[in-house]
Amino acid sequence: MEAAPVAHLGYDQVLSILRLLPAEAVVSFAATCRAFRDWASTDVLWEALCRRDWGARAAAAAAVALAERRCRLPWRRLYAEVARLGALSARRLRVKGLSPRPRASHSLNLVAGWLVVFGGGCEGGRHLDDIWTTYVGNGAGNRSSSVLCWQQLPSGTPNGRFGHSCTLVGDALVMFGGINDRGLRLNDTWVGQIISEEPCKMRISWRLLEVGPITPSPRGAHAACCLDDKFIVIHGGIGVHGSRLGDTWLLDLSDGLRSGSWRQMEDTGPFPSPRSGHTLTWIGETRMVLFGGRGSEYDVLNDVWLFDIGNHLPQWKELKCDLSSILGELPSPRVGHSATLVLGGKILVYGGEDSQRRRMDDFWTLDLPALLQFQSGSRKMAKRMWKKLRTNGQSPHCRSFHGACVDTSGCCVYVFGGMVDALAHPAESLGLRFDGQLYQVELVLHL
Repeated sequence: MEAAPVAHLGYDQVLSILRLLPAEAVVSFAATCRAFRDWASTDVLWEALCRRDWGARAAAAAAVALAERRCRLPWRRLYAEVARLGALSARRLRVKGLSPRPRASHSLNLVAGWLVVFGGGCEGGRHLDDIWTTYVGNGAGNRSSSVLCWQQLPSGTPNGRFGHSCTLVGDALVMFGGINDRGLRLNDTWVGQIISEEPCKMRISWRLLEVGPITPSPRGAHAACCLDDKFIVIHGGIGVHGSRLGDTWLLDLSDGLRSGSWRQMEDTGPFPSPRSGHTLTWIGETRMVLFGGRGSEYDVLNDVWLFDIGNHLPQWKELKCDLSSILGELPSPRVGHSATLVLGGKILVYGGEDSQRRRMDDFWTLDLPALLQFQSGSRKMAKRMWKKLRTNGQSPHCRSFHGACVDTSGCCVYVFGGMVDALAHPAESLGLRFDGQLYQVELVLHL
């Protein structure tokens, strides 16, 4: 019997082919014979698959996290553990002294080991202009039992707002837009440089970014993300007179934050409907994922769109699932949720509220390798795109319009503030309450 053609190939040739295949196909290949099993189980191959499916930064951060734990784990097992992620561990962090006032529609970023809270709205519909920081480190989830201490920084610049975007670019923050308590929509662009003055003290130097005469129209409650520290993309939001927007803009930061230039992205073909309170998450290279939000008719959405700016003409593509085949395996429509890229090429979606303003406390992951295979035509991947996770410990509970950010390992997400489910606090006026607690949510990986 003549040997299969692949048997005549050398190791390097087979390895180059395996690097192009989905992980499931590599596992199937390994099951065909002992020689193939050895080839398809090497650390070199599985490290390459981790870098391909998770991104080079995430894979490098995973390697550092394992080294910090003094854990020598084969890349194949690490890939498998992350792929089968099914649970999170949550806890409310202890704080000593003064804390930020309860708020919602603020920004929360982790930059150079510091959590930074800016602005937001509070009781009475007033905006806030305060800036608070606390040091949590940059490791693979700081499990220290030490009590955190918030520090309030000088405020007033930028001026107060809520519903703005504040995006991490390297070790700096770029803020755009928002709404003040007079209802005025803003379209200014600010850069905040982090200055560490001593081990436990920092400040932020803010300045208006010179962007030239072309800017997006004033707005708040838009979605934004940063691409590889070079570009910021924003989409939608609430414009003048409360209208929902559906335009897409790119801020070019190739001048290294000395200046920038805005340009509107030409929409070709189908594109997302106007909306606010949605999320836009960078997933590597030139692609990002848009999810959910509130539409022009105040309808709440749960559609998923992939946006790629790498081509000559940027392109939106809706990832429509056959709901009859995956009923019960999709997150419900929501607005005011968070969507954070975590380890393993997964977007972690948390909370939000529905069309009746009922807040949610569920966590979901959107698997990016499955998503990308689905958009390439593999319909069987639809069932694997979304997965609901269980939460152990002190769950953040139901909330919307909170802040969320992830540490450099991709294993630990911080959640602060938001509007709390009215049903839990029936005595509160207007049926809502602002929260001021800080939570840490970690991926449960059996390493």
